Amino acid sequence: MTGTGSLGEPANGTAAPLAQATCGTVRGRHRRGIELFAGIPYAEPPVGERRFAAPIPHEPWDGVRDALRFGKAAPQLPGEGLTNQVPVPWDEDCLTLNVVTPAADDARRPVYVWIHGGAYQHGQGATPWYDGTSFATRGDIVVVTINYRLGALGFCHLSPHLGDRFASAGVNGFLDQLAALEWVRDNIAAFGGDPDRVTVGGESAGAFSVCNVLASPHAAGLVHRAIAQSGAAHNTHDPESGKEISAQFLAALGEPDATELLEIGADRILEAQQQVIVERSARPAHGPEPFYPVWSHEALPRAPHELIADGAGSEVALLTGTNEDEMALWGVTGLSEDRVHRYTARMSPDADAVLACYRQRLSDVKPGWVACAIGTDRVFRVPAIRLAENRHANGAATWMYRFSWDSRAFDGQFGAAHALEIPFTFNTLDGPGTDAFLGEGPRPDALAGTMHGAWIAFIRDGDPSTPTLGDWPPYEPDHRLVMNLDDECSLLADPEPDEREIWEGVVS
Repeated sequence: MTGTGSLGEPANGTAAPLAQATCGTVRGRHRRGIELFAGIPYAEPPVGERRFAAPIPHEPWDGVRDALRFGKAAPQLPGEGLTNQVPVPWDEDCLTLNVVTPAADDARRPVYVWIHGGAYQHGQGATPWYDGTSFATRGDIVVVTINYRLGALGFCHLSPHLGDRFASAGVNGFLDQLAALEWVRDNIAAFGGDPDRVTVGGESAGAFSVCNVLASPHAAGLVHRAIAQSGAAHNTHDPESGKEISAQFLAALGEPDATELLEIGADRILEAQQQVIVERSARPAHGPEPFYPVWSHEALPRAPHELIADGAGSEVALLTGTNEDEMALWGVTGLSEDRVHRYTARMSPDADAVLACYRQRLSDVKPGWVACAIGTDRVFRVPAIRLAENRHANGAATWMYRFSWDSRAFDGQFGAAHALEIPFTFNTLDGPGTDAFLGEGPRPDALAGTMHGAWIAFIRDGDPSTPTLGDWPPYEPDHRLVMNLDDECSLLADPEPDEREIWEGVVS
């Protein structure tokens, strides 16, 4: 990174970039051929009386505000799996965003707003895999990454217990995302972006969030294209489930009243949150984890998949898809046949039929890989298909991919796991730590270049077809064309139809 002086100017004497946002002037820095503005507040800090309140615009500031360093992440505990075990610096004052731009001028470039994943419990916009430098230099695109409230602080349906003062508490993290998109609409022209060409993208919980944006009546006009990687529209709680989860959360805190809840330390909030997650993980029913968005608020008045089925977001072009071995992120080794049967029973009321269906294709693999295929389809692939089908019924354009490149890491037990596609789409295979997830051997730069080029094409033109990939038709139920992204890329027609059809009536 370029060294900076005390006033944020590069050590070589070149003037630091400035941009005039609605709240005041911000000073960024030059970095690797782009301009970076980091840690810009897009809403007032959600602290004190505002802890469980909806976001409001940030107050203006005088003079020039340095935007040189990334803001702290939302409060979170280290996660499980293989990608989020490292503690990160966090603070309740977390509602900041970062802008990577070729130049803060009046060029009005396409804009890509990225919503990070992490099960609504972990993550931040500053993750190196999300570095937008290549989008800026190769695609002349402005990239915005955001932080938003996570866990119980962002998604806890408190109003049934504590009253209307907490009316938005079940969707505050989602309202933060909408507030960031509103900031982009109102400010991005000052950073060289076009507010009329905004693509919102995300992976996992970020992709769930993208679908919530498509569904929300409050998002009208904020986005023009969308990218949902490994996540669809089936991951919210209904109000009754939200009420039950929030009751457990309050009980774990010792039943505080409204005033006490605002004064409890964030560490204690996280401890109670984790207690609820552990308690509910023992339940047999399949469904979203605790502290996911709770529909019923005016920003999300019904379940997102129902709103989308009724036509919400149909004017927005969508690129979506899944990874072939999503569930391998959480491990596939050491599972017995009996445990795989119990796992399948959580996914489907007819575990025997599901297992028999998958064993037709996977007869020679270990039980853990069968469970991986079943969980990948039930949690990720089939909801993505339902999303595409619902959108097609309303005349909406949707393109679908399957990422199939197998990692060489972890003794071959990672496959094309959940989240592995992210550094390919951002062209950040040289980012810190990425090699640990790729494994030994030649770096797959060619595939990263191909995928990154398709993402650039979609963000710029609304169609992921490129000279390298050729024509990539939209997904529709008659042919079900899916672009397979691997060392050799090709279109697939309705891959694994029997496994898709076994979930009819289970995933609506």
